[in-house]
Amino acid sequence: MTDSIYLKATDRSPSVEFDFATDQLSITGESYPEDAAAFFGPLLEAMGKYLAQAAGHSVVLDMRMSYFNSSSAKAFMNLFQMLEEAARKGVEVTINWRYHPEDDTMEEFGEDFAEDFDHASFNLLPDDEVED
Repeated sequence: MTDSIYLKATDRSPSVEFDFATDQLSITGESYPEDAAAFFGPLLEAMGKYLAQAAGHSVVLDMRMSYFNSSSAKAFMNLFQMLEEAARKGVEVTINWRYHPEDDTMEEFGEDFAEDFDHASFNLLPDDEVED
C-alpha cells in the first residue's frame, strides 16, 4: 500500500491529506506554488500507485480551494483524470468540490471540472467553512 501523504499549507501551496489507508483524500487552501510540477508530481505519482490498488475501495476526495493558478488547475485536471479512469474501471470515486457560497469563481471552476466526469461522482457543495 502506498504511504499516506500529509503536507501542511504554505503561503503558496495547499494542505494535502492523502490518507490512503482510509481512502480519504483532501486538498485545501490556496495553490500557486513556484514550481507546480515539483509540488504536484509526487502527489500524482502516489495517487497513481494508490489507484492501481484501489479495486473494491470507495475513494473520496474533498477539494476546498479558495484560489489556484493555471498550473495548479492543470495538475487538478491530471488528478481528476486519474480518478475518472479509476472510476471507469470500477473503483467507487466521489469528488466533493467545496466552495464558499459567495465565491462565484470557485463555483464556476467546479462546474467546469464536473463536466469531465462520466463515471466518478462530482458534487458541488457550498460550504461556509471554506475561506473566501
